[in-house]
Amino acid sequence: MKQQITELLRAGLAHLTADGTWDAITLPEPQVERTKDQTHGDFATNLALLLAKPARARPRDLAERLVAALPASPLIARVEIAGPGFINFFLAADAYRAVVPDILTTGHDYGRSRQGAGQRIQVEFVSANPTGPLHVGHGRGAAYGAAVADLLTAIGYEVHREYYVNDAGRQMDILAASVWLRYLELCGEAIDFPSNGYKGDYVWDIAATLHREHADAYRVEGTVVFAGAPPDEVEGLEGGDKEAHIDAVISAAKRLLGDNRYRYCFELALNTILDDIRADLAEFGVEYQEWFSERSLAERGAVNRAIERLREAGHVFEQGGAQWFRATTFGDEKDRVLIRENGQCTYFASDIAYHMDKLERGFERVIDIWGADHHGYVPRVKAALKALGDDTDRLDVLLVQFAILYRGGERAQMSTRSGEFVTLRELRREVGRDAARFFYVMRRCEQHMDFDLDLAKSQSADNPVYYCQYAHARVCSVLRQAAEKGLVVEPSPGTNNLERLTEPHEQALLRTLARYPEVIAVAAGNHEPHQLATYLRELANELHTYYNAHQFLVDDAALRDARMKLILAVRQVLRNALALLGVSAPEAM
Repeated sequence: MKQQITELLRAGLAHLTADGTWDAITLPEPQVERTKDQTHGDFATNLALLLAKPARARPRDLAERLVAALPASPLIARVEIAGPGFINFFLAADAYRAVVPDILTTGHDYGRSRQGAGQRIQVEFVSANPTGPLHVGHGRGAAYGAAVADLLTAIGYEVHREYYVNDAGRQMDILAASVWLRYLELCGEAIDFPSNGYKGDYVWDIAATLHREHADAYRVEGTVVFAGAPPDEVEGLEGGDKEAHIDAVISAAKRLLGDNRYRYCFELALNTILDDIRADLAEFGVEYQEWFSERSLAERGAVNRAIERLREAGHVFEQGGAQWFRATTFGDEKDRVLIRENGQCTYFASDIAYHMDKLERGFERVIDIWGADHHGYVPRVKAALKALGDDTDRLDVLLVQFAILYRGGERAQMSTRSGEFVTLRELRREVGRDAARFFYVMRRCEQHMDFDLDLAKSQSADNPVYYCQYAHARVCSVLRQAAEKGLVVEPSPGTNNLERLTEPHEQALLRTLARYPEVIAVAAGNHEPHQLATYLRELANELHTYYNAHQFLVDDAALRDARMKLILAVRQVLRNALALLGVSAPEAM
């Protein structure tokens, strides 16, 4: 409806232009918004106010001319001019009734559009280091990223979902060393496990696999591993350095195991955890078109090529034996190291190469969904892209705040290194996928959220996902009741009998159903799935209120037909919206 009114206004502008109402001017795009107060109509536009200055005319005079130039439409009951020149549109009753057969005819596609047709967008999300299982913090990024991608798909974009696998670098070396040390313990060696190692039970599980499959083939004496290593940073002792200590352990592992055996430990740890992450996300309803390997960037020469492009542009300098990117030239707070003095490339160098690669793949837009703790990376990545000569407007970075889990009023700890964390799998098993997916997207991504397990598991109106799903199940229950009574509820064609929908509850539902395509467009365009979650709760509330106030399977066949068509339309929209959030629509609860 909003789009149809916009088209009427464009036609009116074209008519006034042809009549010479104004000289050649740049016409503004009509902006049509739903009114908050229905006494002001259903939709309003400030187009006449926007036209006043370029047209050199009074806004109210322009509004009168524009209203007179509007083509006739059966959708519009009347048009009024308010205040200094606002134009208010009052829709005909048939305009809202027509939404019901539209929904029933288009089904799954109701609310979808071709707004982004022909444009490719890459959405990269989660991308957690494969150094441990996904925890509940990662879950929010997964639910949010999947919903953003699905919403963009719903308005016509071709969306490429991607997970960036950090399968190179120091953290993976720490993981490999941690697995090997646990393996040595299983072999009977006495080990003072590094304070900076990975300590979760999953490390023991991987080490047990190594021991089960290779017995003592990877065993060395524990004392040899730590010989010459600087002291660890242990509570109560001075002079320790946990970073230097773990680096020495990694060096010892590589030296003592040799390339092949160390690489086996590395790959075993990586692949075990990565397979676990893949399975977790699949069970969470999150699928990707591509799992992009960080190592592939170096193997294909992309990292060196990115650095060389920066160097040729004059943005790389040497200092202290390291190669630096002059990021401050492009608005970053300080310059950044690309190649360390030991010749190793930094994570930042890989990030530059990865974003260069994204844009080279021809995506019109690239969306990165990162945890809020990565906010400092945004200006440096954009600085690098600008230095490479790329259009930084093609990159959007959306930051997702942490989700804090509460169980029994107590906050749960989520440290991957210490091993004291609640996994996404544990959360899913406790509250279910539907509750987790819905709760994660109920707020703006930049807002902190407290995840209340007790609420998520409750079967009450206070639980928003249960409330929305129950609305869908209630409509299904009416169909079962009709079948038990032998009533035929096959909807009549078109708008037949819909004029019988005169109750305030029915009018409210019709308006809300008509609003759904606009909600999808705005939620997708602003990357705000919480708007869809809010809409779902409103629609569910209206359905529950209607259900409690009226009978549907009445003796009056025409009224029964109208009401059944209406609630079937509600069921379809509930199903469509829940699917976009990755939530099921059960038929019984």
